[in-house]
Amino acid sequence: MINLLSRTIMMGTPLLFGALAEVIAERTGMMVTAIEGIFLMGAWAGFVGGYLSGSLIVGFLSAMLAGLLVAGLYGWICIYLKQHQVVTGVAINLLVAGLCSFLYRVIFGVPITPLTVSPLATIPIPLLSEIPLLGPILFNQTILTYIIYFLAPLSYFMLYKTSMGLTIRSAGENPEAVDVAGINVLTVRFLTVLLAGVMGGVAGAFYSIGFLGMFTTNIIGGRGWIAFAICFLGNWNPKGAVIGTLAFGFAEAIAIYMQSIGNSALFPNELFIALPYIMTIVLTISRKSFNVPAKLGVPYLKEN
Repeated sequence: MINLLSRTIMMGTPLLFGALAEVIAERTGMMVTAIEGIFLMGAWAGFVGGYLSGSLIVGFLSAMLAGLLVAGLYGWICIYLKQHQVVTGVAINLLVAGLCSFLYRVIFGVPITPLTVSPLATIPIPLLSEIPLLGPILFNQTILTYIIYFLAPLSYFMLYKTSMGLTIRSAGENPEAVDVAGINVLTVRFLTVLLAGVMGGVAGAFYSIGFLGMFTTNIIGGRGWIAFAICFLGNWNPKGAVIGTLAFGFAEAIAIYMQSIGNSALFPNELFIALPYIMTIVLTISRKSFNVPAKLGVPYLKEN
């Protein structure tokens, strides 16, 4: 059980990176539907950077840059060209999927190429990792998990306890008031989308160079959309995102555990692999109300 809960925290880490980024962006009114493509481009760029340089740091920096570029493209089209956020996001996801597949074959060929360095290793924190039960679960994780321990409360504090957070929330609820205050609504929205790109790139790179040590075109497998759903199910709040991430991380940890112990005639592996996606559907249907930002998905036209 300790191993299962530890794996829950680990597998929830990239989902929380994406979910927190989505919460902040959507609070400004930007529904970053390109998140699946951002995850995938981050996974690809992270692998290429890590493989060619032999450094995980270079790999993650490459992933952050790649995610930033994809998010920048999405933000430019939706914010400044006023195009539909859902349609644009789907188009970018398809573009990125084809582009990553093509570029991977150009660089490495058809066979799957392993990473030249070992994926992220767990780093036990002295003393804390020795605490019974909680120690092995919370304090024997990778550096990305320790970073998210700080980012989650920091995101909540920033959104609800600072003037910056008030501006972000107001941009999604009453952008006219933000404009009257002399703050550029488009700039606020664009910067949060870029932040989502950076964090989504890190999340994608977790799967390619932080966990598996290789890249395939289906490596993300809809996890970007799961992070997107966690934002909704968490009611656009970092606290809700943390709770949702733990639930989905636990489902994915169970799926990995069941695969490791072999096939079951009663419950086939495919059922457990699909468990996180089944949870997404069930929880979305069972949710009765959503505190949706008033201007979510609505482009801001200053002339109006």
